[in-house]
This record gives sequence, C-alpha cells and structure tokens, in this order.
Amino acid sequence: MSRLAQTAGLTDIQREILSTVRDFVDKEILPVATELEHRDEYPTAIVEGLRELGLFGLMIPEEYGGLGESLLTYALCVEEIARGWMSVSGIVNTHFIVAYLLKRYGTREQKDTFLPRMAEGEVRGAFSMSEPALGSDVSAITSKGVRDGDAYVLNGQKMWLTNGGTSHLVAVLCRSEEGHPEDAPAHRSMTTFLVEKEPGFGEVRPGLTIPGKIDKMGYKGVDTTELVMDGLRIPADRVLGGTTGRGFYQMMDGVEIGRVNVAARGCGVAQRAFELGVSYAQQRHTFGKPIAQHQAIQFKLAEMATKVEAAHAMMVNAARKKDSGERNDLEAGMAKYLASEYCKEVVEDAFRIHGGYGFSKEYEIERLYREAPMLLIGEGTAEIQKMIIGRRLLEEYRFQG
Repeated sequence: MSRLAQTAGLTDIQREILSTVRDFVDKEILPVATELEHRDEYPTAIVEGLRELGLFGLMIPEEYGGLGESLLTYALCVEEIARGWMSVSGIVNTHFIVAYLLKRYGTREQKDTFLPRMAEGEVRGAFSMSEPALGSDVSAITSKGVRDGDAYVLNGQKMWLTNGGTSHLVAVLCRSEEGHPEDAPAHRSMTTFLVEKEPGFGEVRPGLTIPGKIDKMGYKGVDTTELVMDGLRIPADRVLGGTTGRGFYQMMDGVEIGRVNVAARGCGVAQRAFELGVSYAQQRHTFGKPIAQHQAIQFKLAEMATKVEAAHAMMVNAARKKDSGERNDLEAGMAKYLASEYCKEVVEDAFRIHGGYGFSKEYEIERLYREAPMLLIGEGTAEIQKMIIGRRLLEEYRFQG
C-alpha cells in the first residue's frame, strides 16, 4: 500500500480485508473503469466480484451471514473502491445504508427476511429521500403513505435514486399522518417504508415505476433514477421498525453513515488523482527535465499530498466516533465537507499537471475531473454541512454569560 492515507491501529483482519480489496481494485477495476464509464455501462462483473468477496455483507452481523465489521473497515474499503472507480462505491453505499437501517431499526421479522439475503448480495438495497421540488429540505417532502386496512397506499415522486434500476429493496421516506396531529412538526410525521421490487425499468410492480437512467455528467455506470409511486400498496408490516412517525430520525442516522461514506469516496478519488499526477509529473519533460523537478510542480504535489492525508484523517476520526456509539454528526459533517472540497482541489491540480492531455478522454484524470463534483452535492452540500457544523459548535461552546 502507498505511504499516503495509512491508518494506525488496525487489526490483522482489517489489514487483510483492505489488502484483498486493494488487489481487487488494481486487477479488476482500474483496468476497465474508464472504458465502462465512457459507455455508461453497469459494472456487472465487478459487482459480482465484490459479492464473491463478501463485501455486500461487510457490516451485516454474523448471525445474518455477514462479516460483522465496523464502519471504519467499511469506510476504508470504500476509499479503496473509489480509488478504482467512484461509481462502484456508490453501488455499495446505498446498499449498506439500507442494511444499517434494518440492522438498527428493523423488526425481528424484517431483519430475518432481508439481512441474510442482503449479506449474500442476492438482495441489493437503495434508499430514497429527495424529490424533484426539493433538495436538502427534507421537511418539504410531499410523498405520502396512507393507511388502508392492512396495507399502506403510497403516492409521490422521488428523485436521485442510486441503484434505482438494479435494486430489489428501497427504503422510501414519505409523510404518514396516521396518529399524528396535522399541526405536528413535519419531521414527526414521516415514515420509512420498505418497498420490494423487481430490478429493471418501467413498471417494476403495480403502482411503482422506475423511469430510465438520468443522464449525468459523471458518476456513470451506476444507475441514478426517479421513483414514481401511484397507488402503490405495501403491507403494513413493511413500515421500518413497525411504528410510523420515526422515519426522519431513522433516515438522518443513515445519512450520517452516508456522509462518512462520501468522505471516504472523496479520499479515494483524491488519492488516485495524486497517484496520476505524481506519476505523470515524472514522465513529462519540459525545458530539459521532468516537470516534477520544477519547484512549481513540487509545491503542487506537496499541497495535494497534504490534502489527501488531512481528509483521510478526518474520515477515519468520524468513522471511529460512530463505531464508539457516540454522536458523530459534527465529525461526519466536517469529514464530508473537507474531503469533498479537497478532492475537487486535488483532482483539479492533477488535471493541471497533465496539461492539455488532461482534457483528453484517453487519460484517466479526465474521468476523475467529471466525477469529483458529485461529491460536493451528495449527502448534503457544503452549505448544509456548514450549517450542521455551526449548530453543533454552538451547542458545544455555549456562551455562559
């Protein structure tokens, strides 16, 4: 492994897992990532390889057939996968947020039904909060779930659903006013529904349509879709945890996992950009010597490496805080904010080092340059992270006058 982004205090098992994942990335992902990305092709063979490695069950408890590993182990694996191709890490992330929600909040029946098959990768998860008319304002959700006998009827349109076409199980956040006063705060009248479906596009079950993939600037290969519910009936026992009105808190907990994941993705992409930049700088010659020997390029490489190290350290800290059972929204927000911003800057510096060749699709840095911006938005923009960080700091440093 490289000298950058090392993590102290890992167990032998963690080191073995990371070594295996890194070998897989070097042999199975990096050689084909750019070609698949240019074709916007779902990485079926790569996903099956991850399934064989047991990665889909990494954080699922052993009693359900998983490996029972920590968030830190998962985040470090995501970092390695994103170093190869960020889209693949997105496929894994949405799956794990749903598995985490089931593990923490699911009823016994829900856990027994889904977690063993999720650990095997037989059932793959996705989660859905956002809608076309809103972004980070979760309280403005308009999709609704209305009780009808022993079922709920769901109506509404969701947006930006990663794994929308390839998933089998979607955790969907909707309003559900049953048992909650009309004037109750919005976040107290939201429920997470577990929606089972067939993979594919079009009407994947009565009342549920997954339109075709959204055409994106980057983050290709993985399917990002809308989700349209029109009279979708699901059994009442598919309310996550069995009780309505808790969906907002459940999803926000899952988002904390997601923010650590996005930070890990930023670390992985930044590390790959540094590798490409430092390698190219030693091959490209100007004025009679490799450009790496020019002080201006050395300064740039020094800044890039420092940012890779700093982002990695904050990501590891956020993961360890969550693993300890402590509240980590401050640390996760800081890690996501810093890692995504630094990733953008490191990728741009690597792009500049490549000069005109960085603009060519033949060079890997061109792909990274289009992928990095997604991290600035996913799991909350920089502005949202700053709001979270600022509020938490005011809680911790309350003025005593």
